Amino acid sequence: MEDEIDKPIQALINTLPQMGTLIWIGLRPEKKKPLESVENVQVAEEAGLIGDHFSSTYSTKRQVTLIQREHLEAVASMLGKPSIDPGLIRRNLVIGGINLFALRNQKFRIGEVILEGTGYCHPCSRMEENLGPGGYNAMRGHGGITARVVQGGEIRLGDEVELVRD
Repeated sequence: MEDEIDKPIQALINTLPQMGTLIWIGLRPEKKKPLESVENVQVAEEAGLIGDHFSSTYSTKRQVTLIQREHLEAVASMLGKPSIDPGLIRRNLVIGGINLFALRNQKFRIGEVILEGTGYCHPCSRMEENLGPGGYNAMRGHGGITARVVQGGEIRLGDEVELVRD
């Protein structure tokens, strides 16, 4: 039997036994407007999240933005805040319990929707405005990931998040 230490890195990348949970959904109705928190949303291959101003107007590599709940906690800690309203971060989905960076360049399921992680979601200068002094630097390395829609459907708060094994 192959020892865990001797496993090729790709085999380790393709093994993600943890499952996460969708804990917040936010839609951006218009550019620079506050996000609206919703309990569920329809997702389409060609448009991303229905009702989000980015739907079908931006790159298909960035149809959905996701951030890890644990990273929100880290950013809040760095800024000396008890918590951060997810709407201030301007990401569509907050996921807890799974390492989102492990889903970059991977297909993953949220409820009945399949997404593919396409890249890192780096912070913009608005983080300084939204989070206060130091907000941009606190978000560096904690901005989450971007994704494209592979299979549409509906996602709901509480849906499980898991790696799709081909």
